[in-house]
Amino acid sequence: MNAKVLLLCLLPFEATAQGFAGLGTSAEGFAVPKPNPAFDFPADHGAHPEYRIEWWYLTANLTAGDGTPYGLQWTLFRSALAPEAGEGWTAPQLWMGHAAVTTPDEHFVTERLARGGIGQAGVTAEPFEAWIDDWSLQGDWQTLQMNATGPDFGYDMTLSAEGPLVFHGDNGFSVKSAQGQASYYYSQPFFSITGTLQLPAGDVQVTGNAWLDREWSSQPLSDDQTGWDWFSLSFDDGNKLMGFRLQQTDGNNYTSATWITPDGKTTAFPDGAFQATPLETHTTAGRDIPVRWQVQLPDKDIDVTVSAINPDAFMTTTVPYWEGPVTVTGSHDGIGYLEMTGYE
Repeated sequence: MNAKVLLLCLLPFEATAQGFAGLGTSAEGFAVPKPNPAFDFPADHGAHPEYRIEWWYLTANLTAGDGTPYGLQWTLFRSALAPEAGEGWTAPQLWMGHAAVTTPDEHFVTERLARGGIGQAGVTAEPFEAWIDDWSLQGDWQTLQMNATGPDFGYDMTLSAEGPLVFHGDNGFSVKSAQGQASYYYSQPFFSITGTLQLPAGDVQVTGNAWLDREWSSQPLSDDQTGWDWFSLSFDDGNKLMGFRLQQTDGNNYTSATWITPDGKTTAFPDGAFQATPLETHTTAGRDIPVRWQVQLPDKDIDVTVSAINPDAFMTTTVPYWEGPVTVTGSHDGIGYLEMTGYE
């Protein structure tokens, strides 16, 4: 299946299904996450074809030698047309890769689309490798090598884990709605990262910190949820915060958060404990996008302003969204990443 045919498969799915990118569509026929998961590593670093949607999602805050901040994204999405792996051209797995680099003034983005079953894209658990065409993320999860290329940019990076995996929600069972929709969700938020950005103005050597999310489900949104605002914040004191709010058609939001200490201990917070309030919007790609936020977690004395480094960090991909690096100021200073979907 070539890219045009794959695109035709994805677009009706996105347009007609419930929620952002169809993530509120019925999970009928697919496996669904259940409470009290028992993760199995390294197997769970690999693909779960019995579930409808899955991703390997890495973001990084980077700094050049002259102090210029950069952001980086590498993501591989798997979407299943049927709950099975399959072989060859009968495989019902569709793959989509996104890569981006954000500077204070520019946002470079590219996309790859692939069919499963023919070697063009996939994920193996042991040895771990996630790939689509010539992009790859591979290693033993203590050290990973990562690369991607686009028409006008590329990067080659090395990541080293400096802390443990962390599990969101109830030991990795992450509830997403009052109706009980959920995903399995864990992260490696303790990567150090170093490497080279290949940009039109020349190569840039960078270092920084990266956050890798792993999530899979079959119906992660309810049918009245239209998108989300997701924050991964790393504070200067070594603590970290993952928080999201899921937008509902009635104007309310469902929220969840995880507080992560420097040694990897976590505290999960239920709906209502985490608050994210837009303070300023910016028009980009024909959409009004919140690019400055007040983020609060009163139980941890968090009251911060989260601001986009580049307000125009919009992902002009098949399924469009905003994704970019942010600065954090207020009760705690730091850096992080922000993803926003569902803005039309």
